[in-house]
Amino acid sequence: MGLLTIIRKMKQREKEMRILMLGLDNAGKTTILKRFNGESIDSVSPTLGFNIKTFEFKGVMLNVWDVGGQKSLRSYWRNYFEATEGLIWVVDSADKRRLDDCRRELHELVNTEKLFGASLLILANKQDLAGALSVEEIKEVLELEKISNRQWNVLSCSAMSGENLLEGIDWLVSDIGARMFMPD
Repeated sequence: MGLLTIIRKMKQREKEMRILMLGLDNAGKTTILKRFNGESIDSVSPTLGFNIKTFEFKGVMLNVWDVGGQKSLRSYWRNYFEATEGLIWVVDSADKRRLDDCRRELHELVNTEKLFGASLLILANKQDLAGALSVEEIKEVLELEKISNRQWNVLSCSAMSGENLLEGIDWLVSDIGARMFMPD
């Protein structure tokens, strides 16, 4: 029995996944995490480090790490890559002036060796705001067609209303599960 088989069997028993949620500051990561966890979103302040929430979704325990996106914190993101099975990249669809930074940071992440194999969910957040780019526009601006080293999906969403958040986490859990919980 190989090491990967042993790890898969352990994971299958545990049914636990490590998800890393990243994006530029003010993209809505913490609001999304609070929504996932059923918490109030009345008061959300910028994340100056990280938040960890663990919750169950369809019989799987999800450990979601929300790491601050300020420019001064991005160099620390790599400290959270170990054992990450899923990456949620949150985009502020209405912040057109920072989409180049968003694309650059995303492509740097997906080319990081420690994140190879991690499923990628891109949440095009703030769709409830006037002028927000559509999913097709986000795909184009972020040059998602260049990402060929992993499974990815992009969904429009609103952290404020909760629109499409469950659909996103459902896709991510299914995609990771298809790789992790395979029978021998």
